[in-house]
Amino acid sequence: MSTIIDATVALKVNAKLGEGSIWSVENQKLYWVDIEGRCLNVFNPVTGENKVFDVGRRIGTVVPVTKDTVLTALEDGLATVNLENGAVDYILNTEIHKEHNKRFNDGKCDPHGRFWVGTLSMDGVSNVSSLYSVDNGLDLKEQVSQVSISNGIAWNADGSKMYYIDTPTGEIVQYDFDSKHGNISNRKLILKIAEENGYPDGMTIDSEGLLWVALWDGFGVIRVDPSTGNILQKINIPAPKVTSCAFGGPNLDQLYITSASVEMSTGELEQYPLSGSIFVADLDVAGVPANYFKFLN
Repeated sequence: MSTIIDATVALKVNAKLGEGSIWSVENQKLYWVDIEGRCLNVFNPVTGENKVFDVGRRIGTVVPVTKDTVLTALEDGLATVNLENGAVDYILNTEIHKEHNKRFNDGKCDPHGRFWVGTLSMDGVSNVSSLYSVDNGLDLKEQVSQVSISNGIAWNADGSKMYYIDTPTGEIVQYDFDSKHGNISNRKLILKIAEENGYPDGMTIDSEGLLWVALWDGFGVIRVDPSTGNILQKINIPAPKVTSCAFGGPNLDQLYITSASVEMSTGELEQYPLSGSIFVADLDVAGVPANYFKFLN
C-alpha cells in the first residue's frame, strides 16, 4: 500500500446506518440515506445544511433522476422522492421483501440509465438474496442469485466491465458488461479482503478506472486496481463501520464517506463518537459524474 490519507469530518451526525452516498453535479450536493433512520438526506457542503426527508420506510440507496427528483430503493419497493416537497411516489411495488424478510439495499445506475439494486435478508439468512436490474420501462430482472448482502456496484468508463460486492464473501468481483442489453457474464474475482481488515461495502470508481471501497469494520476506504487486485491507498476514518463513498465537490476530487453507529456497544460508541458522521478526503484524482436513472419517455 503506497499512501495513507486521513479523512476529516464533513458533517457531524449520529446516523444509525448512513449509506448510499452519491453526488449531484447538477445541484452540487451529496445525497445519502440513513437506512435505519428511514430518511433521505441532501447535504450542502458549502452551507453545511443537511436537509432530511422522512420516507417512513428503510431506505437502501438513492440515485438522481432530474434536478428535483431522485429514485430510492425502499424496503418494499422503488419510489421517487421530490426534493422540493418530500413527496414519495411508488413506481414499483414488489413481493421481494416478503420472502426471508428481505429489503432492498445498495444500488447504482449503469451508463444506459438502468437501476441495479440488490437485497439482503434482515434475518441474516445467507444466499437467499439477489442483485436485480430495473430497466427504463420498470422491468425487474434478476441478474445474480444466491447473494447474502448485496452492496457496492460500479462500471468502468467504456461500460465494458461491472464491479460488484456481496459483503460477507469479502470479495470484489468483475463481470463483462453488455451495456446495450444490460447483461453480465464471465464472473472474475479481483480481490478477497482478509476478514481482519473488514468487509467490503459500498464502492465507487475514479477517472483512472480504479475502485474505492468502503470497509465495514475496517476503519476506512481502500483504493483498488481492478486489473491487478492491488490495494494502492487507504483513507483512514475515525469510525469502524464505514459504509459508502462518492466523489464530489466542484472538481469531483473530494471523496465523501458515510458511516454507521449500529451494532456498536456503548463503550465502542464512546471510543468512536463520530460514528454515523459523514467524512471527506481531498484527493489528487477525480471521480466521474453519477449516472442518472432514465424513465421511458
